[in-house]
Amino acid sequence: MSQKVLITGANGQLGRELVEYFSNKNDFEVFGYGRHELDITNQNQVEKLFSLVKPNIVIHSAAYTKVDLAETDVDTAYLVNSVGTRNIAVAAENIDSKLVYISTDYVFDGTSGEPYNEFMSTSPIGVYGKTKLAGEEFVSGFHNKYFIVRTSWVYGKHGNNFVKTMLKMANEKDSLSVVHDQVGCPTYTFDLAACISELIKTSKYGVYHVSNSGMCSWYEFAKAIFEEAGLKVQLNACTSKEFPRPAPRPAYSVFDHMSLRLNGFKSMRHWKEAIAEFIEKNK
Repeated sequence: MSQKVLITGANGQLGRELVEYFSNKNDFEVFGYGRHELDITNQNQVEKLFSLVKPNIVIHSAAYTKVDLAETDVDTAYLVNSVGTRNIAVAAENIDSKLVYISTDYVFDGTSGEPYNEFMSTSPIGVYGKTKLAGEEFVSGFHNKYFIVRTSWVYGKHGNNFVKTMLKMANEKDSLSVVHDQVGCPTYTFDLAACISELIKTSKYGVYHVSNSGMCSWYEFAKAIFEEAGLKVQLNACTSKEFPRPAPRPAYSVFDHMSLRLNGFKSMRHWKEAIAEFIEKNK
């Protein structure tokens, strides 16, 4: 018997990947909703839709993701990422469905000298990270069967992302400057979707760090992208101070996938292997 999976943010970069991934599995019936079909900030609308569909699993990927704009558009960021997530958590709890909440590496301040595991203290430095952490707290406070999935540096075939931007700019410019003092873990949306599909088969609830294995700077990531794509570009390393942004970014947001390890899930493949596949598939 197939399980019903309801996906919020179905028109976003990750949402579209999730809809495609689960639609290709025989044992899932997929219900994907973008913001025009489901306003997550409207609690009555959320509860009515959930009561109608009665999903077994809810994957909440809808989010306010404009990191820089969030610094001034504070109320909207909290309304979507925090209050909207509360609405999803309450409605999912009411119908006894499992809940997956997509969170972020921005819940950390980036000052750690070692990879962040799921049991380390959070301390977001920007509004976006604070709103996503508030969402995590609503999920753990109002829902019993949840997976909080923190991810980072996400890219895939849908939407705008760093990989697509680099490939586009490589065709327009001979020389590019990319920051080398921010280090993290790239995540391919296909691999993220695959990991989520494994999590939801279980009752091993909790917080998970899900990214591809290994770590790199944005500069190293760009270099690998161009090498895989066979593009010759003059790549220059620069500092974050040379490219000031309204919102602070964690300088170090490397994940330790401790929860995946402790709960017996297979490790994520290396980010270089993932980017090679992505570029090969999207030539």
